[in-house]
Amino acid sequence: MFKQNRNLLIIALIAIVNALGYGIIIPILYSYSMKYGLSDFQNGLLFATFSICQFFATPVIGRLSDKYGRKPLLVFSIAGTALSFLMMAFAPSAIFLFIARALDGITAGNIPVASAVITDTTEPKDRAKGFGIIGASFGFGFIFGPAISAATSSINPALPFIIAAVVSIVAVIMTALFLPETNKNMGQVKHDGLFNFGKLLHALTNRTIGATLLLSLLFFTSFSMFIYAFQSASVRVYHMSPSQISLLFTVFGVLSLVAQLVTLGLATKAFGVKRTFITSLLWISIVFVVMSFTRSILAFIICNIMLGLVNSFIQPLSQTILSEETDPKEQGEMQGLNASYMSIGQIIGPILAGIFATYSVTSPFLGAGLLAFGCFILSFQIFSHLPKKVHISP
Repeated sequence: MFKQNRNLLIIALIAIVNALGYGIIIPILYSYSMKYGLSDFQNGLLFATFSICQFFATPVIGRLSDKYGRKPLLVFSIAGTALSFLMMAFAPSAIFLFIARALDGITAGNIPVASAVITDTTEPKDRAKGFGIIGASFGFGFIFGPAISAATSSINPALPFIIAAVVSIVAVIMTALFLPETNKNMGQVKHDGLFNFGKLLHALTNRTIGATLLLSLLFFTSFSMFIYAFQSASVRVYHMSPSQISLLFTVFGVLSLVAQLVTLGLATKAFGVKRTFITSLLWISIVFVVMSFTRSILAFIICNIMLGLVNSFIQPLSQTILSEETDPKEQGEMQGLNASYMSIGQIIGPILAGIFATYSVTSPFLGAGLLAFGCFILSFQIFSHLPKKVHISP
């Protein structure tokens, strides 16, 4: 696909930049922010700041890319990410940490716009593979992000952020120099507001796309609950060190990369998108429930390995489904709306997990499993209402 569509190389780099940033930040942000005197509650707000800003910004950036082109919006959003990393590295006070996370959230529309580039430049039958490249790039970033943190944070706590900023700047330059404009329908959108709450809510009731957007909301709420539970359980239940946690994140990244590059294509070819998607959701819900009851570190690690093998299927397949449900002229806007619902899930998830955790450290895993099972049930409705033009096999 890279030979046929060189734009995918740029898109892959953009996804790697996002994953590197996330992979670098997650293992060290808590301890890094503690140096600025933040309490646990303030740390929770710091984590939520990114998702809150992302929620408002991504549909705006997606819609602007429909009107003015993918390339300028990608350059803008990646540059914002680079600046946010530099602000984190050299923040003179805690308020700058919040400003940096807000800036990263405001300019976090690069993945929805990158997804629109894939839709612009690939045939429907190849889109699952195209979105899979984004997922594979995330897996690549998750391999090296935690590894960078583990290797460099002991040298200088700010060094991982500087490295992430340099990678982002390289992505800005490559996008500006080598990515052509792919939007052939610029300006062919309705001239209404950039952010429309009514449209965001109405989209959930739309017979064609509503169930898919709702699934994104529920799944990312579930996965955010898992991330919260993983951090607390690994320390308080399994007594893992920061380096061990980073190593497990790296293993998860390796498995995600393998799943996206190899397993996803094989699974969709053998079973089709529908069966692969539905089975993956069921598998994830079972793994989450098992993690809520086990107290064995070996079982905990095995569950994470099993999760890594199938979790990476969900986003590229759901993006493929959504792209087929959406008018070609509105791909950027719809991918942006989808990202907004992902952001809502990333805001709600930690809050729900905190409520569950008041009863038990591992109970958020159970809540995550129940929500994932709800996604499994919802997936049947999605496939029953898909347009006839959808290619079930990539």
